Amino acid sequence: MSLEFLSAFKFLKKETFLHSLDPRTKLLLAVTYTISALLFQEIIPLLLILITLLPVIIIGKLFKKWLKSVKGMSFLYVFIIVLNTLFINENGLSFAIAMILRISIMISAFSLFFLTVDPNDLALSLISMKIPYEYAFSFSLAFRFVPTIAIETQNIIDAQQSRGYEMQKKGIINQIKNLFPLLVPLIVSSIKRAFNVAEALESRSFGKKGRTFYYTIKYSLKDWIFSLYLILLLIFLIYIRINFVLMPLWFRWSLPL
Repeated sequence: MSLEFLSAFKFLKKETFLHSLDPRTKLLLAVTYTISALLFQEIIPLLLILITLLPVIIIGKLFKKWLKSVKGMSFLYVFIIVLNTLFINENGLSFAIAMILRISIMISAFSLFFLTVDPNDLALSLISMKIPYEYAFSFSLAFRFVPTIAIETQNIIDAQQSRGYEMQKKGIINQIKNLFPLLVPLIVSSIKRAFNVAEALESRSFGKKGRTFYYTIKYSLKDWIFSLYLILLLIFLIYIRINFVLMPLWFRWSLPL
């Protein structure tokens, strides 16, 4: 997978309807589409679910970033197609396409979440859900450092290549060997960063009770409306899943469960 895939999970500040929604609403969106993708193993319903997600991506002005995340997963898509075509005798290609659609839905939903949720707002939303501040802060901190680690990884690759090290050698054994000059400096720098963060938190009395916040987040009318839409969509898809055997044959085109 390309490092471009990780860049598709970096928060982008924009003035759109999707960005203005409460982080809990966008978390509900990610969970709803993940559950919806797991409900089906058939191509047509999975494709329709992905199509319903496209307007949300366009409204958020994130279409190019979404394409980048899909492009970053191209290696995995090819691997799934080859693996299922070779080892599944009957309808292997159909099953592979269905799994690709399922993964695309889940990746797209969580990519929307991370692209539109500020790490600070994420921590506040988790706290408003009665999650202890220490856990909320840890999750938001990990979320914040994902793009940082991706950038640092690319810098290490560039540095190694500038020294004449061939990072793009073909073959599985060579690819495994290429990981060591990448992982060792990445692990060392990550440990140093963890110590720096720990010292900074300790100097600011992290964990002290009675903490206050500069601002709070609230559920607005548009959040309630969009959440209602997501809940109704999930109920509708569950209903279709239960009554799936009654659907037309073209709608049920897939591998048998």
